[in-house]
Amino acid sequence: MCSLRNLFPFLLAVALFASACAQPDAQTAAAERLRADIGQMLLVGFRGTTADASSTIARDIRDHRIGGVILFEYDAPSGKHHRNISSPKQLRRLCAQLQEWSDEPLWVAVDQEGGRVARLKAADGFSAPVPSPKAMAQGGVDSVREYARQTAEMLRGVGINLNFAPCADVDINPDCPVIGRLGRSFSADPRQVAACCAAWLDGQSAQGVVGCLKHFPGHGSASGDTHAGLVDVTDSWRRAELEPYRTLIAAGQVPMVMMAHVVNRHLDSLYPASLSRHCVGGLLRGELGFDGVVITDDMAMGAIVNNYGYDEAVALALEAGADMLCLGNNGTCYDADIVPKTVDIILRLVREGRVSAERIHLSAERIRSAKHLAFYGKK
Repeated sequence: MCSLRNLFPFLLAVALFASACAQPDAQTAAAERLRADIGQMLLVGFRGTTADASSTIARDIRDHRIGGVILFEYDAPSGKHHRNISSPKQLRRLCAQLQEWSDEPLWVAVDQEGGRVARLKAADGFSAPVPSPKAMAQGGVDSVREYARQTAEMLRGVGINLNFAPCADVDINPDCPVIGRLGRSFSADPRQVAACCAAWLDGQSAQGVVGCLKHFPGHGSASGDTHAGLVDVTDSWRRAELEPYRTLIAAGQVPMVMMAHVVNRHLDSLYPASLSRHCVGGLLRGELGFDGVVITDDMAMGAIVNNYGYDEAVALALEAGADMLCLGNNGTCYDADIVPKTVDIILRLVREGRVSAERIHLSAERIRSAKHLAFYGKK
């Protein structure tokens, strides 16, 4: 009995010591999980047709565990071509190298809509881009599906798994400088847009390439270009522009939606759609019932950088409900440290209580679920 009494304080001390040691371990694990989940929320542009272990993009993938990259043929800050893309062989090698640095599937994204919006060009040895969406639609949905299949086959062949297409914009203003004038809308009829978008998504997914509807809640009525600055569609936007999204979301065909930087004061009197909780949380997730991945349009576009500080724009996008930030790093300037800077901003927002850790984890879960469904056929 005496020996047991002497043993009890010792056992208690051991238990308390073990508990004290476990607490920092749990805190460390939570901090590491938060950083990893923040990384998943970033889709990043970078410079280079090649990359090695010492490059910044290798650091961003390996150390910050970013969710994906976006590739460009043209580097806007320098005015030079072949930023990431110069030939099929080069691109295949680059995409494979990027995936090797990631411990989970990495989105490798481009904009390859057809017509004038094509990062992979025949001049660099790729298959000729398919016609513009407007021209494709003239042949009917079967034609659109086949063009999507051809596009996705080419993309998948070089290691690209996410295509920011199709455009679900309704051609309300044929003179819109970035939609109608470029033939990027399938039609002025929302039903035809929905049918063509469905066919495009089918054609892409059959080849293992994920699609993304854009630009929510509609850019087709605009008179300006959000690459240059804020564009107000308050007086031109129509609720019919939601129909392609409503139809395809209800059918379960939409893995990802890109938010536009357009202002629509009927939907939000203060912020563009990409930074609006009314548009993301209220309209897209609430009214339309979308539960997939929401990504912003490029945060380097004039609509954002000319009107918001970067820290505040990141905060507003996350508060609005965006799961991913598109950091194309291809606007007026290039920042090699955009990833660590953005991670630090989001960590600060969590510490300040402006964004919750649970909110970050929910977005990361959506992103990983979309990847696993696309790459492994299961969530």
